[in-house]
Amino acid sequence: MYIYESPIGPLCLTAKNGLITGLYFEDNGIVPNANEETVLRAASLELDAYFAGKLKVFTVPFRPAGTPFRMKVWEALCTIPYGETITYKQLAERIGLPSAYRAVGGANHNNPISIIIPCHRVIGTGGNLVGYGGGLNAKEWLLKHEGII
Repeated sequence: MYIYESPIGPLCLTAKNGLITGLYFEDNGIVPNANEETVLRAASLELDAYFAGKLKVFTVPFRPAGTPFRMKVWEALCTIPYGETITYKQLAERIGLPSAYRAVGGANHNNPISIIIPCHRVIGTGGNLVGYGGGLNAKEWLLKHEGII
């Protein structure tokens, strides 16, 4: 575990077996693992570059844990380019389940690796900023940072 001080508040990074497993807006009480220092440092450097406006695509290795459905949604989130948004409905269509937009919203809400898996790029129909684990202020900040709003 590593606490990263970001412009939107402290972020808790976790890793296992050389892969980022979590990026949370709060300390989830996970015990630090010194064996993961290399990947945590790499993620921290990429976050520095992202928040400085110099990085648009994260390359740090990561692996979220979730159901096959959630994994499918999180993979689709990774295809949303920096500076662009889609709606929950469009995300559901992207994974081939157009009527599952509510379930897609639930998977988006449970994304364990925020920012790196860009769930902040999903908005409500009509452009409304809805639902974000880090709070709507953080979502708005991230979207402004990426030049979307």
